[in-house]
Amino acid sequence: MENRAYRSNIVVALDIGTTKVCAIAGRKNEHGKLEVLGVGKVDSEGVLRGVVSNIEKTVKAVSDATEYARRSAESDFDVVHVGIAGQHIKSLQHRGILTRDNDHTEIGRKDIDRLIYDMHKLVLPPGDQILHVIPQEYCVDNEQGIIDPVGMSGIRLEANFHIITGQISASNNIYRCVQRAGYQVANMTLEPIASSAAVLSEEEKEAGVALVDIGGGTTDITIFQDGIIRHTAVIPLGGNVITKDIKEGCTVMTHQAEKLKVKFGSALAHEVFENRIITIPGLRGREPKEISEKNLAKIIQARVEEILDYVEWEIRRSGFERKLIGGIVLTGGGALLNNIDKLAAFHTGMSTRIGIPVEHLAHGYHEQLSSPIYATAIGLLLKGIEDVESGRVKVAPKQEEPATDEAEEEVSAMHSAEDEHGKWYEQLFKRTKEWFEADPDADL
Repeated sequence: MENRAYRSNIVVALDIGTTKVCAIAGRKNEHGKLEVLGVGKVDSEGVLRGVVSNIEKTVKAVSDATEYARRSAESDFDVVHVGIAGQHIKSLQHRGILTRDNDHTEIGRKDIDRLIYDMHKLVLPPGDQILHVIPQEYCVDNEQGIIDPVGMSGIRLEANFHIITGQISASNNIYRCVQRAGYQVANMTLEPIASSAAVLSEEEKEAGVALVDIGGGTTDITIFQDGIIRHTAVIPLGGNVITKDIKEGCTVMTHQAEKLKVKFGSALAHEVFENRIITIPGLRGREPKEISEKNLAKIIQARVEEILDYVEWEIRRSGFERKLIGGIVLTGGGALLNNIDKLAAFHTGMSTRIGIPVEHLAHGYHEQLSSPIYATAIGLLLKGIEDVESGRVKVAPKQEEPATDEAEEEVSAMHSAEDEHGKWYEQLFKRTKEWFEADPDADL
């Protein structure tokens, strides 16, 4: 009975991206797998490089996506778990120190929470706020390299933290869009962290891996080592820049450039035949335009190599260049480019695979979900369910039963009040009658 009640709690994730807004409703089944109940995906026009640039358009996209998810899930909800990304995201390392009162008592979760709370007091540049405080490793009385100090004894507790910050205005705009669409924000998660939950295995995180999420406006990098997030970065280049290059290089319209990239694009020019020609219709009766598939691939490869140069630079900057046994995992819409995993392997010299977010899904999931473009949304859903399970966020779907119960209580209260009034009038009438019968000739 308890499991049934738990499974009835539906969690909704909302991915507000540069090219799409995606809402996914789901829950965990009795086997601990993710059961996706509803999906809504619409084009995004009000977001630029991961940041809301037009409130009205974003509100409409959020409303449409959540409405599609609500209909397909056949359930109402009023709380969503949202992701945040964009060029404004920054990260820094900081060390915290806590001196305990008693070395005989065990270090508990409260001590770690105090350390994390102290990190939120850091002085940041104006307009910035802390999004995540991620512990790296702990030190207890000069004993280094401790992953989990809970249960140990000691006076001096130290920790290295990876702190992720973002602009207050960017998160406020997301809150405003979601609220104007009629929903509440349960929590806000950095999108690369969400994507990693959906496409990376625990073995990869332990071995060391770089997750590269190529979105429409930005490319997000998250580096794991020993199961801990060691480095995060945002590159202000994504799939839209490749589309723009095709538009200018082939002198075509933007929508034609996007179709060329999706249908015929390749990230490796030497994998494409020389004599293959793509014909697209001309404008206003003009002659059709012929484009060499080889030239198209060269344009795409040049831009993808530039993005990979930035990725390599961030990996070197993190200090884990030679420690990533798991290599690189590509996800996001940009990972759908043909041969992009081969180019990444050739360019960086690291083993590369495409991350598809199906590892945590229950059997019978829809085929469309087996695409890297849903990695962030499914990751947000996993994080949302985790928060609900841990009690950090209390989420319950909209239901008509509570309102009905309240109405019934109100009606019953009205009836009980009416009964009390009726009894009072009845008693008054009875006393008056008795008085008249006792003395019929009494003066009035």
